[in-house]
Amino acid sequence: MFTRYTEAALPVVQDGVRYVCTINEPNIAAMLAGGEDAANLVAYGLPNPDLGVADALLASHRRSRDVLSQVSGLQSGWTVATQAFRANGDPGSEEMLREYGYPRDDWYLEAAAGDDFLGVQAYTRTFIGPSGPLPVADDVETTLTGWEFYPEASADGLRSAWALSGGVPLMITENGIATADDTRRIASTQGALEGIHRCIEDGIQVLGYQHWSLLDNYEWASGFRPTFGLVAWDRETFERTPKPSARWYGGVAQANALWHPYSI
Repeated sequence: MFTRYTEAALPVVQDGVRYVCTINEPNIAAMLAGGEDAANLVAYGLPNPDLGVADALLASHRRSRDVLSQVSGLQSGWTVATQAFRANGDPGSEEMLREYGYPRDDWYLEAAAGDDFLGVQAYTRTFIGPSGPLPVADDVETTLTGWEFYPEASADGLRSAWALSGGVPLMITENGIATADDTRRIASTQGALEGIHRCIEDGIQVLGYQHWSLLDNYEWASGFRPTFGLVAWDRETFERTPKPSARWYGGVAQANALWHPYSI
């Protein structure tokens, strides 16, 4: 069925499109299929993935890529929500890191070996203890989603994806922060871009960076409260108001260079 869907979509992408994502965040889809509450996705206590669904998603991805390969020059891959899992150093934490992290993250990065590119979608990190994932410490800055403020998430995701995929070209297809404090959005994005540049300097092939999100959006697990956007909008009038971060980010794009985080 997914093959037929890709065949139906092929006329849309065969002209003027260079990169196509087959499946967005298959690791999250497999966890949703596990039947757990979606509210904790990409945070402390991720649901148990349905491994049968994971296998089906991989088969669908590969069949989709076969169809897309009919278009000369079109690059295809899937995007993975990398988690930046880290052992907390306690005895047994390294073993639990492998047990917990592999079916939620690493397996999907390994499965991308041989693809044209791999999308990395990164927002935060989670520490793993001997009994499993740990909640964010009380003294750590958090975002409106309750995740740790961690600009290095993109760089961590790139390094993990590069190693596990065997050097597949990478793209940051999502990175951002849910915050009402726009100065922290600028600081987070600046930190992410600096980390990405360090990866490039270390020889990792990074094709591009996509910020999440242009507009404040609706999040399935938490509604309109987590504001990820560079642009605010009025839900009654639909008027759009660019935030200082939008002007800053536009300046970075125009200069094709990193600016000081508060140079707007």
